[in-house]
Amino acid sequence: MKLKDTLIGLFALLLVGGAAWLMLSPSGLQRAPDAQFKTVDGRTLDLKALRGRPVMVVFWATSCPGCIREMPHLIELYHKYHARGLEIIGVAMAYDPPNHVMEMRKQKAIPYPISLDIDGALARAFGDVKLTPTSFVIDPQGRIVRHKIGEMDITALTAQLEAMLPPGGQG
Repeated sequence: MKLKDTLIGLFALLLVGGAAWLMLSPSGLQRAPDAQFKTVDGRTLDLKALRGRPVMVVFWATSCPGCIREMPHLIELYHKYHARGLEIIGVAMAYDPPNHVMEMRKQKAIPYPISLDIDGALARAFGDVKLTPTSFVIDPQGRIVRHKIGEMDITALTAQLEAMLPPGGQG
């Protein structure tokens, strides 16, 4: 009976270990969708065209307290790392009135591109995002390496971005 229990335990451990390896190995990471973002200033950003550099996609709303608290950190990251290749794209949720988004952008002096997800297509492309903030970090190979619902741990995020960016000064 003991041998059978041991074998079952080993088999379960192998299954769990194999699943974890697949999820954590580069080939097991989820590819970012082939999304296009129409920004409030009239540009179109194509996620495929941004390959080769890290990208953060942050779904937010003007009525979301966590989004507002996170914004200064994202602005700081953008100023610090954009010259080294980081792109941050803010996506305003479909329910957020465009005039509120534009006012928040102006009030907070948001330097990174903002896209209005008027029809919810971007939220659907990223797995049907419903809650804000929801953030995705996409590595230079186009794989989602971090998906976070709620405010990001800025210290861990900064370390992750530093590892993906070419060496450089403070930005």
